[in-house]
Amino acid sequence: MQMNKKQMKHRKKTLLILIALFLSSAAIILSGCAADLFGDPDIERLESVEVKDYQGEKLGSIGDFRENSIQGVQYIDIDDYTLDITGLVEEPKPLTYDEVLALDKYSKAVRIYCVEGWDVNILWEGVLVKDIIDLAGARPEVNTVIFHAYDGYTTSHPLYYLIDNDILIAYRMNNVTIPPERGFPFQLVAEDKWGYKWIKWITEIELSNDTSYTGTWESAGYNNQGDLDGPIFER
Repeated sequence: MQMNKKQMKHRKKTLLILIALFLSSAAIILSGCAADLFGDPDIERLESVEVKDYQGEKLGSIGDFRENSIQGVQYIDIDDYTLDITGLVEEPKPLTYDEVLALDKYSKAVRIYCVEGWDVNILWEGVLVKDIIDLAGARPEVNTVIFHAYDGYTTSHPLYYLIDNDILIAYRMNNVTIPPERGFPFQLVAEDKWGYKWIKWITEIELSNDTSYTGTWESAGYNNQGDLDGPIFER
């Protein structure tokens, strides 16, 4: 009888140890699941949610674009990146990604039209080109702004067009950070212009007085103004 009691006591003790081990393991597993569910509080998880409409206006998708860049998708290391404001300026400015994002932000839905025949309506969020220019100070003779891309692509716009139309360089589209395929870190939102004027992967904004400057596709015969209601090619 005494042996049976000892056996029962031993079995009870063993059972309690097993239960304790089980509860400890469960706590570890649950804490891991919680980390997976909620993650680092510094991570903006909502950033991955692409919006589909804006103020009752139906939006297209990031995936609706076609890849037609001159050298394929460009991948920029943001830690080494600067947006350089050069040319006819009072003070050349190399701006980091964060310094650009520190400027006032604006959003607007603008449809991009490609000469290939497709178009996409996107909600763009970015900063005004004129606010960036003001940081460097445009000289009085400036009338043209030349944009340079990481892959060597260039295009230009009249200064008055950028100012009068509140043209943005965008860093977000449909509520998500612009991916490399779409021009990370910055894409020009050249509304009312053909897609070849919407330069991606912007690395430099050069202020100039050369109204005859022709960019990459313009040098190949595309119209320098790029207006949607104008000719696609130079006559």
